[in-house]
Amino acid sequence: MLLSPTGLSLNPMLTLTQQATLVLWQLVNLSVTSYAKLLTAFHTPTQAIATSLSDWQALNLHASHLQRFSDYIQAGRHSTFLAITLQQLAQGEYQVVFYDEPSYPALLKQLYDPPPVLFYQGNVQALSMPQLAIVGSRKPTPHASKITFDMAQFLAYEGLWITSGLAEGIDSQAHQGALAQNESNKQGRTVAVLGNGIRLCYPKHHQGLKQQIIANGGCVVSELLPDMPSNKHHFPRRNRLVAGLSLGTLVVEAALQSGSLITAKCANDQGKQVFAIPSHIDNHNAKGCHQLIREGATLIDHPQQILEDLSVFQSPFADNHPGVIERTTTKVVSSQPITKSEANLSTDSAAITNVSVAPDFSQALPTNLPAHLLQLLNQLDWVGQDMDALVERSGLDIATLTGYLVELELMGHIMQHGGRYLRCRT
Repeated sequence: MLLSPTGLSLNPMLTLTQQATLVLWQLVNLSVTSYAKLLTAFHTPTQAIATSLSDWQALNLHASHLQRFSDYIQAGRHSTFLAITLQQLAQGEYQVVFYDEPSYPALLKQLYDPPPVLFYQGNVQALSMPQLAIVGSRKPTPHASKITFDMAQFLAYEGLWITSGLAEGIDSQAHQGALAQNESNKQGRTVAVLGNGIRLCYPKHHQGLKQQIIANGGCVVSELLPDMPSNKHHFPRRNRLVAGLSLGTLVVEAALQSGSLITAKCANDQGKQVFAIPSHIDNHNAKGCHQLIREGATLIDHPQQILEDLSVFQSPFADNHPGVIERTTTKVVSSQPITKSEANLSTDSAAITNVSVAPDFSQALPTNLPAHLLQLLNQLDWVGQDMDALVERSGLDIATLTGYLVELELMGHIMQHGGRYLRCRT
């Protein structure tokens, strides 16, 4: 393999400048500050890695950066990291997008510390789509999990891409909800930002979810080196990218010390809107959301409110009247590994006055129910309806309706919450 005077490969896969960017990013150990300082001093990554050790020392860089650069010089300015990366790129394990390329997401360029390179798998165009970050607890309550799934499903259907961190709990439900679309042109509207290298998956059992995101047209992305494992220091920088890619951030359920609040702070610092879902006052798992609301976050009890507040986003399904969303009938399907819920969202006029056509729940309903119970269950939604609304919608008398509701509740298909009946996730 031929090498340039700087030790870079004369390989058409990446330009010499792009290769130098990768080398420099590795030498400074992903320090955006040090990377920027070197570019200011030497103008290009190629010149930065071709200069002398004393030039780096004059910039008062961290000792570990200087040691890596010294090792690089002693190795004849040959980078084993670059050689391995080029091989992995040639094998199609992942791809890269650089800051100066058109595919680099414009919103990330507005950060004070945008990464010079992103490693990704899947559809890079997803990174430039209108996105909403959804974050929250790794151990959410069942109610919060259901809300997350349904919110993500609704918003993805309406045209927003759902961005999260592929973690346990709320992150997972957000990705799965976005993936639960039947129409091919609406599938895969989710972006997973990793707190580890692109070749790895954390947690490991989310490998199937990661592959499903990629296969359905979504994108998995990381600024970390491809083989870098996760650690606690990576998640805050991951969170700034989750917020940075998105138009706003929704926190579904988060404790006061939750990392989700870091994402919310990042969004706020970036001048973006923060949304939060309230819960019971004795739900310690939601104290962080309540604190965000006290500090000015927008209280949300239905995803339609997010579409209304994100004025910079126009749903592709909106008509000529701003804020009015027209939907076509859709069936919700969940291919593996999404098995927890196929419930869609309510179009109850009391909750969503601007939705014209109700979604079809038929594919999400159990098939072994008697017809009268199936019909009633089909009228229930994730928001919940009180007895008066159900009497009006079902045409049943209170005694008969109460009996049916008791049957469904005993079967585990519905639950009561605050005097309202809503469907459970199965």
